[in-house]
Amino acid sequence: MAARRSRKGRRRNRGRFGGLYKLLSILLILAAIILGCVVFFRVNTMLVEGNSRYTAEEVIAASGVQQGDNLFALNKSHMISQILTRLPYVDDLSIQRKLPDTLVFYVTESVPVAWVESGGTCWLLDHRCKILEAGDSSLTENLPQVMGLTPLDPSVGGRLTVAPEEQNKLDQLREFFTAIGEMQMTGSLTGFVDLSSENEIRFGYGADLTVIFPLNGDFDQETYELKRALESMDERGIARAGTLDQNYEGRVTHLLPDRWLPGQPDPTPEGEGGGETEPPAASESPQGENNADE
Repeated sequence: MAARRSRKGRRRNRGRFGGLYKLLSILLILAAIILGCVVFFRVNTMLVEGNSRYTAEEVIAASGVQQGDNLFALNKSHMISQILTRLPYVDDLSIQRKLPDTLVFYVTESVPVAWVESGGTCWLLDHRCKILEAGDSSLTENLPQVMGLTPLDPSVGGRLTVAPEEQNKLDQLREFFTAIGEMQMTGSLTGFVDLSSENEIRFGYGADLTVIFPLNGDFDQETYELKRALESMDERGIARAGTLDQNYEGRVTHLLPDRWLPGQPDPTPEGEGGGETEPPAASESPQGENNADE
């Protein structure tokens, strides 16, 4: 009996310590893997793709990475934050490790779409209203001026900020730039983007046309309707001149013969002494709505 109890005790001990041995083995293997990563996987090659405004050397320097740094010890979130802060024209960025020793930076750069004046300085904006650059009027060639907003303490690399009472207009401006950009119509913005009205956004389009959108409208829908209206005008031989007003109920578009420009009285609707309205042809929205001024 005593012998059987002794054998059972030894088996229990082996089972108990067997689990401990397995755990220690796993820990030793993990430690060896980590040690191998620390010793062997060090940055030797750094590549930058998608850059044009900044050199590869500038992007790498802004990241703070040095040759010989451990590839797996790098904090990618911190590196991205460093680059976005130090290089304003970088709009988006991703970083990829490629074993055994390569780090690749994929850069998407911002493009200025407009500018705003503050303190006698011109501040360039991208579609997110990030401030890309500051200087004199030589920076603003062929770009529209944002009017009706008062910047607060603008700084290169930061987002445009305004007083709380103007925040909604700034939010709508960002959505407007995004919608126009998705339609690939940003390059036709000219002269001004005016937010001085409480319920409209007015902007120059091409050489001789002013377009009016509702301030709190669906800009994806509005830009689609603008594109269709312009196509219809071209087909009918109607000059792109005057004021194309889309801020009417029922998605009706009016083409007013006189062009509105900043500093002038508000555009005069049809029937109030503003002259004859020449409507564009009917344009169909994605929902199949008719957008003609009858």
